[in-house]
Amino acid sequence: MTSTPASAAGRGRTADRERSAAPALWNIANILTMVRLLLVPGFVLLMFADGGHDPGWRSLAWAAFTIAMITDLFDGELARRHNLVTDFGKIADPIADKAIMGAALICLSLLGDLPWWVTATILARELGITLMRFWVIRHGVIPASRGGKLKTLAQGIAVGMYILALTGPLATLRWWVMALAVVLTVATGLDYVRQAVVLRRRGLARERADGR
Repeated sequence: MTSTPASAAGRGRTADRERSAAPALWNIANILTMVRLLLVPGFVLLMFADGGHDPGWRSLAWAAFTIAMITDLFDGELARRHNLVTDFGKIADPIADKAIMGAALICLSLLGDLPWWVTATILARELGITLMRFWVIRHGVIPASRGGKLKTLAQGIAVGMYILALTGPLATLRWWVMALAVVLTVATGLDYVRQAVVLRRRGLARERADGR
């Protein structure tokens, strides 16, 4: 009778431990991300219901948007805190973030509630920074900054206020909140560009040094 070599058995046990330690695909963080993705088409339908300007339907759209933004706050934190980070989550989470915000901005512009230049500025920044992260990913990761988090918060509040059918002073207030969100969007975008250029230069310098 042949016996399994000790080294092979050891490798098998190590592989088993790694598989058991790997987070499951359908963990709470990924489920929240999927919920956010599924909310997008429902949100769009609510935004355009009954002509798109009915206060009741817009309130329901605001509720869907708010739930999506709240899940955005929790899924990443849960994944990091409880070791639930998966390859699926790394891809799906930013897609879900851009999908709900992009859908809200485009819907508001189509309905004539938000100037198209605001939508274009925010979406161009978000898409550009995402592409830039991939551009420098082999040199390192650009961490989320406090300014970036404040930008996300300002965008969420501003867009939420535009989704609601506000009148009077609140309608004026939402304009100023959106103005702040746009300023933060541009400022943090320029800062990310600076960080990406510095990161790439350092990475290329290390590669040249290693080549020597």
